[in-house]
Amino acid sequence: MGHTTAAVKICNPQVGTKCVETELIVDTDSTYTWIKRERLEAIGVKPSKARKFRTMEGKTIEREVGEAVIECLGERAMGIVVFAERDDVEVMGVVALESLALEVDPVTQQLKKAESLLALTAMN
Repeated sequence: MGHTTAAVKICNPQVGTKCVETELIVDTDSTYTWIKRERLEAIGVKPSKARKFRTMEGKTIEREVGEAVIECLGERAMGIVVFAERDDVEVMGVVALESLALEVDPVTQQLKKAESLLALTAMN
């Protein structure tokens, strides 16, 4: 079974013309979007803090995070990006998918615009 991928544009939120385009694996098990540090630094995205993450192997690692504008399939949203190090995989995480109102089609495994979003409308 192959991976779902997406053509993504990542931009500096302060200077919208400083962008990088890349193809990312869509990973619905990853919370945030991971982009190589070199790519983020090249467009002037700065880390704001460090966060701890648990790998698939159960190890705890620490990576810096920052904010960037993420564009995909004509949608655009501000999102948290992880400064991926040399051996880290670049992925689009679920927070970006939700922010962009995108989803993976369960039949075709292709990324598409969501037909609707979940909402809590009433509590009894």
